[in-house]
Amino acid sequence: MEKQSVFFFILLGIMSFTLFQCSNFVNYRELIEKGEFKKASQIIRVELASNQDLTDQERIDLLFEIERMNRIKKDFTKDEKDILEYIKTYIPEVSASDLRKWEKEDALEFMTIDGKKKYFNSAGPNLFRIDREAKAIKEKVEKEKTDKKSEKFPLDKHLANIIKKVKSSDNRYVSPVTLKIKQSIIIEKDVVPDGKVLRCWIPFPRKIESRQTDIKLLNTEPAKYILADNDQTKHRTIYFEKITESDTPTEFFVEYQYTPHGIYVPVDLSRVIPVPKTEELEPFLNEVPPHIVFTEELQELSKTIVGTETNPYRIAQKLFEWVDVNIPWASAREYSTFRNIPKYVNENRHGDCGMQTLFFMTLCRMNGIPAKWQSGWEFQPPKDSMHDWGEIYFEPYGWVPMDVTYGCRETDDVILKWFYLNGMDSYRLIFNDAYSQNFYPVKIYPRSETVDSQRGEVEWEGGNLYFDKWDWDFEWKIIY
Repeated sequence: MEKQSVFFFILLGIMSFTLFQCSNFVNYRELIEKGEFKKASQIIRVELASNQDLTDQERIDLLFEIERMNRIKKDFTKDEKDILEYIKTYIPEVSASDLRKWEKEDALEFMTIDGKKKYFNSAGPNLFRIDREAKAIKEKVEKEKTDKKSEKFPLDKHLANIIKKVKSSDNRYVSPVTLKIKQSIIIEKDVVPDGKVLRCWIPFPRKIESRQTDIKLLNTEPAKYILADNDQTKHRTIYFEKITESDTPTEFFVEYQYTPHGIYVPVDLSRVIPVPKTEELEPFLNEVPPHIVFTEELQELSKTIVGTETNPYRIAQKLFEWVDVNIPWASAREYSTFRNIPKYVNENRHGDCGMQTLFFMTLCRMNGIPAKWQSGWEFQPPKDSMHDWGEIYFEPYGWVPMDVTYGCRETDDVILKWFYLNGMDSYRLIFNDAYSQNFYPVKIYPRSETVDSQRGEVEWEGGNLYFDKWDWDFEWKIIY
């Protein structure tokens, strides 16, 4: 009986310790959500120091929780005074009560971090993208400030030309252009001690048959590099190493030219049928945590949007148009700071291109429409931008490109209106054919950008170098 009692208390002690550990494990997540970063960091550091049973992956994950909090703090640095000053540019009579209203409506993003209220760095500009009344005010003010509208790239004319060429040639890839690119990374002097090896990855274009061709590497710095094989990773990069020198910035760059094509796939609604359940398509129909998760909230939203529709293309149209209308583009904090991007989009009803794309992809997969990621850069001469879009699959047409950020075109031409549901302009640079993929060579430390790959990545033996430790440059020109 005594032995049984001793065993019982030992077991109870083990269970209590385990529950205590689990409680701490859950608690730090709750603290982070509440903005109590100092307390959460303390709990995590105690766990790392005292729990010898943690696996290597668990230690990496816990260390990244501390890193995530540091990154969030870099994205939330504005005070109320900063926000009011910006908004007064367009709304001179703005008051603190106006801020409270916009905050309640999720139009003005902020966090309370360790007792201090901090606004997202782009909260001011984003207000005039998210709130319709504020947006209209800004557009009116800017129109009054300019004597004439700046010339815009004739995008719809370009798209109409692609449609015309596809219909006349029976070839879905048309209107090629050739561009020359130079992308650079410069690490500030003395960020890393003298004589240390810097490891650098710069995105490089993927070879995609008929879509992105004639890729020619022209020049690099340094001369020695490793170019990832086109099929080894969905995030293609060119890799360099360099020894740091005291009091001297370290530069890496790559120059190349390539030829992207416009694409349009004329989809006949009456021919579209549900996709066959094949081994090839299954990965693009599944949930992929942490970002593609079929939550109850999203399932309910999907039912509301789709209704009783059964045709896959018509379902895609409904989802595409709903996102276009209800999820305005707004600048976003770094993706590595989000636990679930579509969840954030659904709760806040705004997001940037990658967030809109992941949200749309999730809704498509929930409705049996295969969807996958694609990203790189977009060009609307003379403008350019990092950009994310994707591809979806319709039977019997196969994979077609889509860009929910460009959305429905404002036109009475029905074909042109839906161009970006099954077409793409010629001015794209594709680095990535999936999200959150490994590099080659493998990166040792967690990336600055854990979802996408457009600016590049840098590390050394002391760890990852976050974006605030180096600068990048992107130059381009159309050759013909």
